Amino acid sequence: MAISKPARTFQDLLVWQKAHQFVLGVYALTAAFPRQETYGLSLQMRRASVSIPANIAEGFRRRGKAEKARFMNIAEGSVEECRYFLILVKDLGYGDTERLAPLLEEVSRLLNAYTAAILTPDFLDCHIPQGYQGEALAS
Repeated sequence: MAISKPARTFQDLLVWQKAHQFVLGVYALTAAFPRQETYGLSLQMRRASVSIPANIAEGFRRRGKAEKARFMNIAEGSVEECRYFLILVKDLGYGDTERLAPLLEEVSRLLNAYTAAILTPDFLDCHIPQGYQGEALAS
């Protein structure tokens, strides 16, 4: 397995990149919803989808493992919420979810793996640049 460079920003994380792609897809899908859903399902679906990469980003900067994992868990909850919204959209006939469903599944798998990695004993804070990990800063 190839060793990758530590992520310097949340944007370097594949899970964030895929989650962001999902959000863009949700915005495109909900743009075609009936007008009466503007402040209903459309808004809820957009908020839930945005919550996924937003919590990944916020968790990335948290210092402790427990804090990082907490934000990933919130993102996982939003994944489940979006999973239901995709079912509802399909059942209501509001749009085609065939492209978004597999992308959400990929986000879910990546997020689960990232969360598991955070909780392993040898996890390093990926946002700390190489050479600065574990060293005290001079005053």
